[in-house]
Amino acid sequence: MTDDVKPRRAYRSTKRAEQAARTRHAITHAAGALFRARGYAAVSMPLIASEAGVAVETLYRAFGSKAGLIKAVIDAAVAGGNNRADVPVEERPAIRAIIEEPDPRRQVALYAATQPGIHRRSGPLLRALQGGAAADPELRELWMDIELSRLAGQGGFVGMLAERGALRPGLSLDDARDQLWALCSLAIHDMYVDMLGWSDDRYEAWLGATLQELLLVQTKRRPPASHGRRSSVDRVEG
Repeated sequence: MTDDVKPRRAYRSTKRAEQAARTRHAITHAAGALFRARGYAAVSMPLIASEAGVAVETLYRAFGSKAGLIKAVIDAAVAGGNNRADVPVEERPAIRAIIEEPDPRRQVALYAATQPGIHRRSGPLLRALQGGAAADPELRELWMDIELSRLAGQGGFVGMLAERGALRPGLSLDDARDQLWALCSLAIHDMYVDMLGWSDDRYEAWLGATLQELLLVQTKRRPPASHGRRSSVDRVEG
């Protein structure tokens, strides 16, 4: 009888975990849609609960607070969905591709390629968070936590480049990390894409080329043969 009870308990435990995950995903999906459409302050916990089809108490048990809920929604958006958010960062397909790529320049290009999608998915949520942070100390702290987490993650990427001998000579790990953090920020993305009207492809290409120039050992390129002709620069200056 003991052997018969244990599998049943394990089955019930698995079913409860699956149900809890489905509930959590339903909540973050509903909350994300509301935060994107209405901002942070205009969305109440009862409204989120109603949209998700759960009791308000369920929200607080699962996320602790409204700030904890938007943090979970942002994490899911950055990862590319609730299911991916449950996977360790290093095991997500795009990150695995970066880690396993042997060419540092290609690594940086792949890293840059992740940024347009991240900003497209999480940008509206982060703007909503920033909008509420001015009047809410909990949101200000959450914003700092998100940015410090991003800084740490980008420090890990820079450290990997350094371990492979690809980091530009004279560039410290801290300086490389800080500049990567700044260039990959939502603020820079919004300047180029939202204000100047750049396409995602143009932004990605600019970011990749800029980061390669900033971070990596530069390989010497042989100048093209002039065949006795002066360059355009020579012509202007001469």
